[in-house]
Amino acid sequence: MGVDMASMFGVKPASLALLQHLNGSVLSNKDVCWRWRSSAAGQSKPISWSLVCGLMLFCLGVVSLFTGHVASDLDWYSQRLVKQRLFFKLDGSGKGPIDIWKSENGKHFYGCSKRSRKFPHAVRERSSNGYLLIAASGGLNQQRTGISDAVVVARILNATLVVPELDHNSYWKDNSDFANIFDVNWFISYLVKDVTVVKRVPEKFMRSMGKNPYSMRVPRKSPPEYYLDQVQPILKRRHVLQLTKFDYRLANDIDEELQKLRCRANFHALRFTKPIQELGQKLVTRMREMAKRFIAVHLRFEPDMLAFSGCYFGGGDKERYELGEIRKRWETLPDLDADGERSRGKCPLTPHEVGLMLRALGFANDTYIYVASGEIYGGEETLKPLRDLFPNFYTKERLANEELRPFLPFSSRLAAIDYIVCDESDVFVTNNNGNMARVLAGRRRYMGHKRTIRPNAKRLSSLMTERDQMDWDTFARKVKAVQREFMGEPDEMRPGRGEFHEFPYACICKKNGDPDSEQVRGNQRARERSKEEETVLGAQGG
Repeated sequence: MGVDMASMFGVKPASLALLQHLNGSVLSNKDVCWRWRSSAAGQSKPISWSLVCGLMLFCLGVVSLFTGHVASDLDWYSQRLVKQRLFFKLDGSGKGPIDIWKSENGKHFYGCSKRSRKFPHAVRERSSNGYLLIAASGGLNQQRTGISDAVVVARILNATLVVPELDHNSYWKDNSDFANIFDVNWFISYLVKDVTVVKRVPEKFMRSMGKNPYSMRVPRKSPPEYYLDQVQPILKRRHVLQLTKFDYRLANDIDEELQKLRCRANFHALRFTKPIQELGQKLVTRMREMAKRFIAVHLRFEPDMLAFSGCYFGGGDKERYELGEIRKRWETLPDLDADGERSRGKCPLTPHEVGLMLRALGFANDTYIYVASGEIYGGEETLKPLRDLFPNFYTKERLANEELRPFLPFSSRLAAIDYIVCDESDVFVTNNNGNMARVLAGRRRYMGHKRTIRPNAKRLSSLMTERDQMDWDTFARKVKAVQREFMGEPDEMRPGRGEFHEFPYACICKKNGDPDSEQVRGNQRARERSKEEETVLGAQGG
């Protein structure tokens, strides 16, 4: 085992020699001949190996009379140490194996966004600096980040927030309003102590303006100081101000109390409408009736998304032509090197690559998966390899046929249904680094670090390219190694890392002595939800 291993476990040289002998090591006379120096004569005398072994075995025999252990136990323990060391090395990082279904450490953490007693109550409508209008931007989850940030910005400005306006002109062309997707009364009531929210600007203010409200767009990731210095004076002067294309317009690093408000808005105040909630929960129930646990896979593989990425996915000249034509819609897009983008981890995994990653991590082919996606480029032909790897393959269309019909014209409402199923799944997996992936990763961390697998695309790209050049065991071992820091574990989240919506570090607390029972934790969450609803209903009654 070597001197380093000996010193690690406190094994003395003579004992080390015995361990090597018991493990079948071949030792030379030079290795096993020990010398000592006589204090009287100052001369060295060689001691034969047979004498040392005899003495050691005699000592072990004496000890065994008192302890009940025999010399063979030492061989068993030494073999176990060797096996453990090899196992950890094969696992890829010197750490223990990862449970692919749940985070063992996640039970020690919980979401903690409760407002501090020192956090002043919201200013009332009459006392505020004016009305803040927000025009959110993008798809459902991009707008979700904008809305939760808008709540914080209204607080910074001492403004009255008007229920945000959703984007009707994005790629998805969904004309749904806030109240069609989110429970607007819950949103207003839940935030009553933090920010005053109204459904519309009072008519008298609209008449006094005589024209559309003043609009401006703030730079991305603007700190609170920018809003106080550049935005608040305009709000005070004009009384009604609109901030346009409001997505990721607030800095990542802000005061902790404001971060907690961000979490309250995102994880609590934004609740889907009853029809969306009911259908989403029905799909979860139907998945649970078929399997005790299931994976939800979010596939972003729409034609426009692939074209925008500038990546190549193996479809030959047909793919290059079709995606090239779509790229012409964006006049300012630069020419990109597809191989370079892939090597930098900028390309989403194909459905086949997602399946290979999951199988390599250890999910068996009888695992049930729910696939959340829009239009898949290449249709069923593209999905077939994933279906072959996981035949228990379900989508919202398959689970809810007629029930889904009222939602079909509205992409954001369909995305909300997928959001619910993905959030409730035992394992959430994504093939990209998009808005839904980030928002759900943050939410699942907040809800106890439920297993969330994000592909390490930069490292996986080379493995996927070379997978035919290695046997399956080697490929699987390497996938496990590169995915170790991308499994949704608590230690992946550090202050200042990535987007706050993905890593809500200020809103995660460690439990002092949490119960281990899943049922106890479930009951605790139910009680918290009940108290939360009582608080909101009380505010509504007042």
